[in-house]
Amino acid sequence: MRDDIKVGSLFPDYELPDHTNVKRKLSHLQGRDPMILMLGRGIYCPKDRQQLHQLVKFSSQCDVGFTRIVTINCDNLILINDLRLGVGAHWPFLYDEERIIKNDLDIEEYTDQHNKPMIPHTFVLEPGLKIYKIYNGYWYWGRPSTAELHQDLREITKKYRPDFKIDSPEMRQKWESGDRDDFYPYGKTWEEVFIRMAGDVEQF
Repeated sequence: MRDDIKVGSLFPDYELPDHTNVKRKLSHLQGRDPMILMLGRGIYCPKDRQQLHQLVKFSSQCDVGFTRIVTINCDNLILINDLRLGVGAHWPFLYDEERIIKNDLDIEEYTDQHNKPMIPHTFVLEPGLKIYKIYNGYWYWGRPSTAELHQDLREITKKYRPDFKIDSPEMRQKWESGDRDDFYPYGKTWEEVFIRMAGDVEQF
């Protein structure tokens, strides 16, 4: 992998077509929330499918925790939809037939010259596409468990949500004084939050 892709650096803001064939930028999909980004081999890989099954179970926790999930692989539009529907996922799947990410990040799985996939990786991203954790999933046990993801997201949430420590005297004083800037949804309306959760990511 490229030397500059490491914990603390920014993940490139790739723009790729999603499962509806609409181009999406990662920054738009993330918004101001943490994000789990899964780079996979494709529909043929049983390890990818197993990881996705685990993420499907975990995704309801991500929904209430205001955390985004995005999956990218080198399948085509039909195959990425087959995979997404087959595992029961509801989050965006992007496809990279031209293998832009594989080449740009230098993560070619050179041991597979037939499928020419990228080495599977899972990135846990802080807001702003900042890399918090990188998991190399060439072997299945290198991929994160949902327990590890829970711990990662807890630490990110502590760092970025000022109201995580809502029981502090300082936060109570802010609330009672009418200062709502440090309380979720941080200046947005709940309507805007729910529209974004429903998938209208370009608007908010």
